[in-house]
Amino acid sequence: MSEPSDIHSDQKSFAHASEQPTMVRPVTQPDNPYASTRGSITSKQLPAFDEEIINKYNRSGPRYTSYPTALEFSPMPVGLETKILQEREAHAPLSLYFHIPFCRHLCYYCACNKIITKKNSDAGDYLEYLIAEIKHKRSLLQTPEDGKKPLVKQLHFGGGTPTFLQDNELIQLWEFLQTQFEFLPEDQGDYSIEIDPRELGDETLKVLRNLGFNRVSLGVQDLDEKVQIAVNRINSAELIENVLAEARALGFHSTNVDLIYGLPHQTPETLDTTVRRIIEMAPDRLSVFNYAHLPERFKSQRQIKEEDLPTPAAKLTMLGNTINTLTEAGYQYIGIDHFAKPDDELAIAQREGKLHRNFQGYTIMGDCDLLGFGVSSISQISNANSSYILQNHTDLQVYKENIDAARNNPTLMPAINVIKTSIKDRLREYVIMNLLCHDYMDFRDINQKFGIDAITYFIDEIQQLGEMQQDRLIDMDAAGIRVLPRGRLLGRNVAMVFDEYLEKKHKNRFSKVI
Repeated sequence: MSEPSDIHSDQKSFAHASEQPTMVRPVTQPDNPYASTRGSITSKQLPAFDEEIINKYNRSGPRYTSYPTALEFSPMPVGLETKILQEREAHAPLSLYFHIPFCRHLCYYCACNKIITKKNSDAGDYLEYLIAEIKHKRSLLQTPEDGKKPLVKQLHFGGGTPTFLQDNELIQLWEFLQTQFEFLPEDQGDYSIEIDPRELGDETLKVLRNLGFNRVSLGVQDLDEKVQIAVNRINSAELIENVLAEARALGFHSTNVDLIYGLPHQTPETLDTTVRRIIEMAPDRLSVFNYAHLPERFKSQRQIKEEDLPTPAAKLTMLGNTINTLTEAGYQYIGIDHFAKPDDELAIAQREGKLHRNFQGYTIMGDCDLLGFGVSSISQISNANSSYILQNHTDLQVYKENIDAARNNPTLMPAINVIKTSIKDRLREYVIMNLLCHDYMDFRDINQKFGIDAITYFIDEIQQLGEMQQDRLIDMDAAGIRVLPRGRLLGRNVAMVFDEYLEKKHKNRFSKVI
């Protein structure tokens, strides 16, 4: 799965062109759909739910937490990760990701990299390897000119279940990180952790807040008891409400709740009850994911009976109802399953044109290199000449063996896969991320950034978008491409047109967009 690195091998050239194709329908140049008053929502931001259009365009496609996507990984050459870290620009801020793979219970729907165990000692052993990896990678990073440690603006603990770690282990890891990196004050940085409400110690939220975490995300999925039993995840509404209330009382800046639609025994009515109950709890953000049933790829999903799953028509009704209910309650639709209150940092960043997307999802810290630690973790690192995506091994034992090898030979590193992005990749990444974050592709901006004539360079893609324009998913003119309300739920479809790898190799490797 190697990716082309020579931009000149492409049939398109980065040379300027003087003509604009006449097929682009001239319309009034769109204003910025997010240039609204801070804290308010404009009608342009609300997605329009059109069942006929969704059925027409509902195909498999990536979520674009990166471009190229992870399917383009190739084996990591020995010594390359060391070189990448050593050549990283010292002044560039960091976003740190830590993967804690352990869970005490198996959730049948889950497609994450996880290990089911009830042994607390597993976490302590893993923590030792995590610290060894941090220490080794940190030793390779350049020191900024001011002599300070590398600056961290964002941090996220994901899993698995990060709170599988005991409170003292969380403290140990956090305090070690303070010796290796410089952190922005907690009122300026974004420091988050995923929480399983069922596995939360009495003092854990307080410990996390005292350490400096300022955002928590709760995996809820559904509040209906029949659904919870079917997926082996029992959360009472009272438990969720109490955790959210405690987080607010402790001063966490933002709270998020994850829900899933399309689970066994869900109906439009039961999910609507869950959504309305969650709205009463007033989380700052909600993620409402589409359940992708892929039992051939994820063994745990074989516990779910296909006959218990809702029909595609019922799932569409669930999605439409959820969008209407959340937007009527005042939540801003961010994109790809995400909603936020208008005064949340994510919503503000979108309206101000500062929203970004990476392997952690939507983020306000788009200027950061992402440095991942732990089994299966992913990093995104740039230097003056190149940009790389790296992945650690997904098998815990092999990950540990790689860390042990690095202790004895500093040139050996835990990453086993890599993508080196080309200029062409970075151009397409820029287009895709702007479409997904801001519903807009500005031709003049692209021309200036990449030294091309965007209309000429993307003439094939523009022609492919003709049907979407006829269906009023998008608008195109000489200034750019704007995703319209009718197309906001299908932003991934628009982005897929600009994905050079998709049709060639991976068309059937992804779940459907809706």
